[in-house]
Amino acid sequence: MTTLYEKEGRKPYKAYRNADFLNSVDARAIRVQCEFTEPSVRFKKYGVNHTVVFFGSARIKDPAIAEENLKKIEKELQHLEKPTPEQVEQLEFAKTCKRTSPYYGKARELACKLTKWSLSIEDPAERFHIITGGGPGIMEAANRGTADGGGRPIGMNITLPDELDLNPYCDREVSFFFHYFFVRKYWLFYLSKALVVFPGGFGTLDELFEILTLLKTKKTTKYVPIVLFGSDFWNTLFNFKGFLDWGVVTQAELDMFKIIDDVDEANEYLIRELTSHYINR
Repeated sequence: MTTLYEKEGRKPYKAYRNADFLNSVDARAIRVQCEFTEPSVRFKKYGVNHTVVFFGSARIKDPAIAEENLKKIEKELQHLEKPTPEQVEQLEFAKTCKRTSPYYGKARELACKLTKWSLSIEDPAERFHIITGGGPGIMEAANRGTADGGGRPIGMNITLPDELDLNPYCDREVSFFFHYFFVRKYWLFYLSKALVVFPGGFGTLDELFEILTLLKTKKTTKYVPIVLFGSDFWNTLFNFKGFLDWGVVTQAELDMFKIIDDVDEANEYLIRELTSHYINR
């Protein structure tokens, strides 16, 4: 426990220098306020006014790494008469990683194209910055593509047991670590003007449906074009027409997003919508 007094003399610490207090339950509201306020200061400093958010699985790998991992496991198992259940599971997972790995390359390519277009916008205040959750997988791919395109890759990471750091492509000066999920969600969406959602798990779906709900209920009135990338994934996961058949959504609500498979088509669609609603408004 830290002392309540300064090292030199006997002057008490000011409250904002008392680490025990700041990390206590009683100071939770202060910590939340810090996570709300500090990003706005930094975004203002670096001129980040508009973002395009990329969501997707943290488990999708770079195609070269996925191929290398699969070959390694196949080599280890090729002389075994009877692999263990754990080894069989590893092999199946490596095959799945290879099957999903093309999405990594597509996320990287799309982020690069959007970044190059954004940098061509004359007024820096009107440019669109790619932002991700800052972790591995699709998030890494989008941050990497942003770097390829000459932009500043922004990551909004959160402290989790198995995601300990920002991916290596994030620009540390304009990236963040959060403790509170709800504050991170706020910052991922607050400046966003478009959303690109690649295949992902519970976290990806959570973000997608939360944003669709905000748009549907008009808790946000801004226009946000949404691309669901990869029809094989999305149409396997959801029978979107079934929502309509059961009367639980309207056609207008289904029209809030587009399912796209081609990088160029997604790029052209987003550029057209962003230009129309935010540059030539």
